[in-house]
Amino acid sequence: QVQLVESGGGLVQPGGSLRLSCVASGSIFSRNLMAWYRQIPGKQRELVASISNGFSTDYANSVIGRFTISRDNAKNTMYLQMNILKPEDTAVYYCYVKTWREGVPYAYWGQGTQVTVSS
Repeated sequence: QVQLVESGGGLVQPGGSLRLSCVASGSIFSRNLMAWYRQIPGKQRELVASISNGFSTDYANSVIGRFTISRDNAKNTMYLQMNILKPEDTAVYYCYVKTWREGVPYAYWGQGTQVTVSS
């Protein structure tokens, strides 16, 4: 079992920055993928960025050049640095981990943290 706890959300003005953190505890195996998703009420949850255990990254087109995903394996922590925030970035942001053991995948979600971009 894996527990994920996000932090760092809040209210910020357009053009501002926030840094989200996700601390993972429990059994994360060596092969894993960590990601940030976001969801606006009434819409599907969408992938924002992902990072593999080999540090390969992928981003949604809407955040390229503004957001940076990173991880610190020693601390079992993933980060999302969000710069030049826009009102359309307003959403609940969720931490996600997928890990494999003997070829069997296991997926986990955090409880979410609210990000509001507004003047």
